[in-house]
Amino acid sequence: MPLVCDARVITFKGNYNIMQYIYILLFVCFVQVAHTQIVTDRPDQTESSSTVKSGDLQIESGLLLGFEGEGEQATRQILAPTTLFRYGINQWFELRLLSQFETLKSNGIENQGISDIEIGTKIQLLQNENINTEIAFLSHLVTSSGSAGFRSEQLGTINKLSISHSINENVGIGYNLGYNYFGTGSGDFTYSVALGVAVNDKVAIYIEPYGDLVDFEEHVANFDAGFTYLVHKDLQLDFSFGTGLNHTMNYLSVGASWLIHKQKAEE
Repeated sequence: MPLVCDARVITFKGNYNIMQYIYILLFVCFVQVAHTQIVTDRPDQTESSSTVKSGDLQIESGLLLGFEGEGEQATRQILAPTTLFRYGINQWFELRLLSQFETLKSNGIENQGISDIEIGTKIQLLQNENINTEIAFLSHLVTSSGSAGFRSEQLGTINKLSISHSINENVGIGYNLGYNYFGTGSGDFTYSVALGVAVNDKVAIYIEPYGDLVDFEEHVANFDAGFTYLVHKDLQLDFSFGTGLNHTMNYLSVGASWLIHKQKAEE
């Protein structure tokens, strides 16, 4: 199975690695960010159930280094940078654009180029503080716009239903159910569940199992974990790593998210 070249997901197929359990044990006592001041869609795979406020622009950017396989057969992927632009149209609706520059090295051959641009939207379906629940629907159109060697022959779609619950003031859980179709086969069912805690006003940590049911036949299971650090109310840094549970895959990612308020842009 090829790499899924996405700012939030990187998936490889290969053999099982015992080190995957070590990653889980390191984070099993920690629990996606529950209550940071900037609600972002990175660094985890679970898209948030919140939209950007009307007139605000949120830029979420980062670097990702991923590996698949071992020895001479290893494949390396670098996304540097990968950037998601989110603009709030109104209280319930945001526009989204994802762009990334990719370096892929396999069998000693290295290729570089721009991945297909994704254009999409997130729609807030429910926001009810009385039941501590939010629901949103997210959809991206994957355009056939990338560089040679990185361009898809057909249009694709990435779709997710995002649901989140606040367990208490510091702990929250979010989960996504999705369907992706890239022009061939039956498409892929996707899922993720992120459990996180705000350690203090600046630091939050998370753990998250996620995966795909490729063509509704082959299950690809993964796990990731990480943290965010709020530099100030409009700037947030993040770090995350992930590994495959039933296949060989590892990645590291660092990034930053910047919230630009409407009133500041007008000053």
